[in-house]
Amino acid sequence: MTDQTAHQNVTFPSNGGTAHGYLAVPDRGQGPGLIVVQEWWGLTDHIADVTNRFAREGFVALAPDLYGGRTTHDAGEAAALMNELPPEKAVTELSGAVEYLLSQDSVTSGAVGVVGFCMGGLFALNLAAQAGGQVGAVAVFYGTFSGDEDFSAVRAPVLGIVGGQDAFTPAEQARAVLGRIGGPVEVQVYDAGHAFFNDENLLGTYDQDRAGQAWAQTVDFLRQHLAS
Repeated sequence: MTDQTAHQNVTFPSNGGTAHGYLAVPDRGQGPGLIVVQEWWGLTDHIADVTNRFAREGFVALAPDLYGGRTTHDAGEAAALMNELPPEKAVTELSGAVEYLLSQDSVTSGAVGVVGFCMGGLFALNLAAQAGGQVGAVAVFYGTFSGDEDFSAVRAPVLGIVGGQDAFTPAEQARAVLGRIGGPVEVQVYDAGHAFFNDENLLGTYDQDRAGQAWAQTVDFLRQHLAS
């Protein structure tokens, strides 16, 4: 099958410096803008593949590299990399990515969507809280929540994809956090564990059927709210 996307590594201004990311553009050359926020493993081949998949669905998708080129498949190292990344720094880089996407002629939407996985789910909501109208929709895949987060400043529609068997962020904890979002929220609980969408299966929790269902739901949600 032909990969009908154009993809490239890009740089964009961020916090007075330069940030990096992976950009995938649909074959037709334009579409709604979408930020893809990595898991704690980094900007891995999996995240690049997900970015490509979104481009094949018609989105101009950008995955910022929040770890500066570092990736890992070791959970201990991933936890260390995540702990070395202050949330405010991550949101600053993500804000630069939003500005970059919205400046591109290929982006047809007036606001971008944001999809975050694991750690990226938390960052996606932090970004939406700060970016206001520049973010038009947020999809959160099993965000890593402590339970006391307040996202009442988020006004964009949010889709929460929750694992009912998630050992990192229990479903009820995720529901409580998502319930404090200021805008419209839809929560879908799948009978699966944390990272059930990640087909690299690093935690042994990948579920092909439920991953497919969550993917279709997410694409429909983003198309609905980012129609251009």
